[in-house]
Amino acid sequence: MITQGVDLESGHVLIVATRKGLFFLQGGDDRSNWTLNEPMFLGHIINHAVLDPRDRKTLVASSSTGHLGPTILRSEDAGRTWQEAIRPPAFQKGPKGQVVSHTFWLTPGHPSEPGVWFAGTSPQALWTSEDDGATWRGMSGFNDHPDYESRTEDPQAGTPDGPVPHSILIDPRDAKHMYLGLSGGGVWESLDHGESWSPLNNGMATATGDPASDEMEIQPDSIEWLPIGPQHDPHHVVMHPANPDRLYQQNHCGIYRLDRPGDTWQRIGRNMPAEVGDIGFVMGVHPLDDQTCWVFPMDGTDVWPRTSPGGRPVVYCSRDGGLTWQCQNKGLPERGWFTVKRQAMAVDVGDPAGVYFGTTSGDVWGSMDSGNNWSNLVRGLPEIYAVEVASIR
Repeated sequence: MITQGVDLESGHVLIVATRKGLFFLQGGDDRSNWTLNEPMFLGHIINHAVLDPRDRKTLVASSSTGHLGPTILRSEDAGRTWQEAIRPPAFQKGPKGQVVSHTFWLTPGHPSEPGVWFAGTSPQALWTSEDDGATWRGMSGFNDHPDYESRTEDPQAGTPDGPVPHSILIDPRDAKHMYLGLSGGGVWESLDHGESWSPLNNGMATATGDPASDEMEIQPDSIEWLPIGPQHDPHHVVMHPANPDRLYQQNHCGIYRLDRPGDTWQRIGRNMPAEVGDIGFVMGVHPLDDQTCWVFPMDGTDVWPRTSPGGRPVVYCSRDGGLTWQCQNKGLPERGWFTVKRQAMAVDVGDPAGVYFGTTSGDVWGSMDSGNNWSNLVRGLPEIYAVEVASIR
């Protein structure tokens, strides 16, 4: 057991998962002064760490090290003390020969299901826990489906760190209604608590050619054409918390919006400046306004530098559901060769909203006025994988 953690009387807290450990940034109620805590699990790869909004004290983090392998870490007192999962996600021995590389994504369950969590691992598989992350079991409706190999990406191909499930989204109105993003493999929907899944990819371009080109191929939504590999590559999908019928998506091939019960994504990224494009990893939304969202573009040219376009970091914001976009770079460095990974942007419920992002170069930036002005909150952290914002009290 490790004893460390955050001040439980602090207001806003940023949970920062990095290539070399877990960090907390404490901002207090007014978000004016931010304090960095000493690192926890220094040297561990922390892909994701999430505070349970249902009790505001349970923290679950995914961890891996080169010599100890992947595991789940859990705290019942907002990070002051930690224990390792008794049974972390792990495949049973079988003909597929799969071994969990790392747990990439963590999602707390529905408010009506205390203690329930969901996780996505690489190779692509879904897991659930009913005891706040102490023990995990595979979700057979996805992991053991007869078409598993045609639905998921070959672990030997595609994304540099392996194919990942992400954006495990739970409809706040219905615990059985879930969404899932597969990088690669597309967006999927379940109406029965993950027992079965259907593709939801109408209108999405596929990665056939230049993703910034108007000639990107758009395919019909049918099981026959779903690829093995990166052709359908959602990077981040967000369900709007105030309007669960609206989803936003940052894709390998553009920025999209979906309004249910419709089933066709609209490529709202076409309204971005042509010289910037609409390629990136991360998507953020205003918690109270379903018209407002943020993206952090990256260079999507044929060599895929995966840095800010032209080395000029900039956030773009839309306040009309993606019809128009405004550049927000006041306070950001004039030049910077970094990007923001798909879990590394968070938005709080302050008035005005606070927007935060962490970079691959280890800096955390924040805006306390909805992105109009930015300031550096901390420099020199390891490469940042994920940023979550939480109110401890």
